[in-house]
Amino acid sequence: MSRSIAYTSSPLLASRTPVWRSKFVVAAIALGFLGLAARAVYIQVVANDFYQKQGQVRFARTLELPANRGRILDRNGLILASSVPAPSIWAIPEDVERDPPRLQQLARLLEMTQAELEKRLQDEDKTFVWLKRQVDESVAQQITALGLKGIYQRKEYKRQYPEGEAAAHVVGFTNVEDRGQEGIELAFNQNLAGRNGSRRVIKDRLGRVVEDVGEQIAPVDGRDLQLSIDSKVQFFAYQQLRDAVLLNKAKAGSVVVLDVRSGEVLALANYPSYAPATRQNLSGGQLRNRALTDTFEPGSTVKPFVIALALEQGIVTPNTPIQTAPGRLTIGSATIRDTHPRGVLTVSEVIQKSSNVGTVKLAMQMQPREMWGLYSQLGFGQKPQLPFPGAVSGRLRAYKTWRPIEQATMSYGYGLSTSLFQLAQAYSVFAHDGELVPMTLLKSSERAFGARVLTAYNASAVRSMLHLATGVGGTAPKAQTMGYSVGGKTGTARKQEGKGYADKKYRGFFVGIAPIDQPRIVVAVMIDEPSNGKYFGGDVAAPVFSATVQQTLRMLGIAPDMSVKPQIVAQAEEESF
Repeated sequence: MSRSIAYTSSPLLASRTPVWRSKFVVAAIALGFLGLAARAVYIQVVANDFYQKQGQVRFARTLELPANRGRILDRNGLILASSVPAPSIWAIPEDVERDPPRLQQLARLLEMTQAELEKRLQDEDKTFVWLKRQVDESVAQQITALGLKGIYQRKEYKRQYPEGEAAAHVVGFTNVEDRGQEGIELAFNQNLAGRNGSRRVIKDRLGRVVEDVGEQIAPVDGRDLQLSIDSKVQFFAYQQLRDAVLLNKAKAGSVVVLDVRSGEVLALANYPSYAPATRQNLSGGQLRNRALTDTFEPGSTVKPFVIALALEQGIVTPNTPIQTAPGRLTIGSATIRDTHPRGVLTVSEVIQKSSNVGTVKLAMQMQPREMWGLYSQLGFGQKPQLPFPGAVSGRLRAYKTWRPIEQATMSYGYGLSTSLFQLAQAYSVFAHDGELVPMTLLKSSERAFGARVLTAYNASAVRSMLHLATGVGGTAPKAQTMGYSVGGKTGTARKQEGKGYADKKYRGFFVGIAPIDQPRIVVAVMIDEPSNGKYFGGDVAAPVFSATVQQTLRMLGIAPDMSVKPQIVAQAEEESF
């Protein structure tokens, strides 16, 4: 074989290589290997935090073990809120198998378009993205059956509310993270939520758990909560309220039912309401628990308190005559009027006929401090001692600022504000022999004892007057209840608008007690802005009271105290404001 180059004739090849050059090349290679070895030691031993973290991100995960949220029960053990399994679907975008037919099926099961699904899978975080939270079990099973790589499920719970709209404002709801947002769900969130557990695992590249790392922390389930609410009373009261609001073409309404023997809240309903499980396109008006969060001037419903104070001070007796003619009374530059001018009325008839003039004449014989003191004892101007979010205090100005005309108007419900719940609780003074009963939303089996406000004798005397108001010649015969004796007071108040009062916007109220001789419940009803021709409390609110009382007392097992026969309801006299 011939060579193209003669090595012997090439000066370069023929020259002798210096020994130092060979040693230099060998040393350089050795140093290179030493550098690589040092770098490897540095990365794998000395400064391996970054790479270990990256490895953990890809393969080591902490799985949250969700706690089951406690149930909310009514007083009879019926479920108002409970949690059911609802898996959430998530993905590792970089691992998702791009199989168009199966991805199209996945998008359909997740109720989104394929374009929306692709957009989520293009998320910058390639290691985790939510596809949909809390799907039905059947949907989760269909997604599992697709067998798509990179698509995973996480065990979660979703709240269910069997009573729906009827109990929504009491129970409230949770968000997608199962944290309380409204109502009892928010007020008692810490008790209901429990504590989530955790599990540290290693997963392979396909997302399968291959090893547990560290100690597993078991979840602690939330505690059940039993309310004082009776779901049947709540549902019936809500139905009656809803029908009244729709019949009278009103803006809204509320009803409160209290057990004055135990201090338990049996019902707290509002309309309009909402379905707590599906809350799309809701307004603040639907979410608001108006019975606790809205305040208003209570109108004539406060007259019995003024009369009670006059009895307490010995100014009058139930039969003391009061001249109300000619049906008007001037104080300063203002004139107070009765709807129907009358002559001499007894103190009992002042309540029966709802006379502004008669009430004001009694109020002006008292000191402002004395009226303010009674209103304060009743809880006006103070936040209710009820653990419920959004409960308001109302407004009661300091008595030192009252002018004579303001003292007069406050005696028939203008110049102060209160919530419907506060008004209902205040009437427990008459129902519980002069004691203001503390109220609770939790079930209680003990008899309630409250703060003494009136003597039992005078509380009973006012009850008799309230009974007259629901009879013939009173302002609320429509409050009469078949089989049960009742008593109560109507109220009709113009709504404030700007710096004055609207001409044709009213709130109609009725607050009452039943049975009248041995009271068990107080029921308060408010109808906001009725616009179908009737607006007096005796017309729009009293019928709701009547139906609610009858149903509630029957459910409580209270025997009728009157002959059970149809009662002829006389025409109500139009009340004074």
